[in-house]
Amino acid sequence: MSLLRRHALLGLLVATLAWAGCASVPGAPDPQVRQTLAPTGPLRVGVYAGSPTSLVRHPETQVRAGVALDLGQAMGRELQVPVRVVEFSRVAQVLQALKAGEIDVTFTNATEARARDVDFTPPLLRLELGYLVPAGSALQTADEIDMPKVRVGVSQGSSSQGVLSQRFKQAAVVPVPDLKAAQQRLANGELQAFATNKGILFELSAALPGARVLPGRWGLEQLALAIPKGRDEGMPWLREFAQASQHNGVLAAAVARSGLRGMATD
Repeated sequence: MSLLRRHALLGLLVATLAWAGCASVPGAPDPQVRQTLAPTGPLRVGVYAGSPTSLVRHPETQVRAGVALDLGQAMGRELQVPVRVVEFSRVAQVLQALKAGEIDVTFTNATEARARDVDFTPPLLRLELGYLVPAGSALQTADEIDMPKVRVGVSQGSSSQGVLSQRFKQAAVVPVPDLKAAQQRLANGELQAFATNKGILFELSAALPGARVLPGRWGLEQLALAIPKGRDEGMPWLREFAQASQHNGVLAAAVARSGLRGMATD
């Protein structure tokens, strides 16, 4: 059973209380700020399915949750604009759309490479990177992954693909088109492990009986709000919104609703 299912009611209660008690977070938006951050009218929020940091669905009710989704909704309320959620198959597609100005905001790993294409707020969450192995795997820790004949899946175009392709000396990195494909290839033995942040890994493990998230980590993600380049006039407001979300319960409510696990504590 996924954490999203176990904590759905708790998360909804936390979210309701946080949003009810949250007035205009950074202050009423200047019309020019609103135009800068939502230039087409609605705030277009980019998400991809399968990650609690972005978009997940309750397995029974199909109610949507996710940190990117909920922060985007809160941002739209503060800007006093409608929100349009734009869904993609994987994070690389979200980032490409953001770079092209086809969406207005997302929540994702703030890497140096990505910062050349989009602008980030300071990080709001730190998430461990790890590995998921299928039932019956002899692999026990993250340190055992880099061995001959080990095929490690990664999301195509992800930061995991770039880092692990450089880091592995023996294991093979295998890009997959989306998280559903990763689940299928783990189940049928095409992959011996899948690598990404532990929020996604714990979500995937709930759908793969006997699958395990290995102890240890191979890195950290620093997750932040991101907007297209060239919208500098809106960045002070966005930074203030991001900082406020950490203190007024909005971020905590989004995390609770999504069932996110794997956050770093050190």
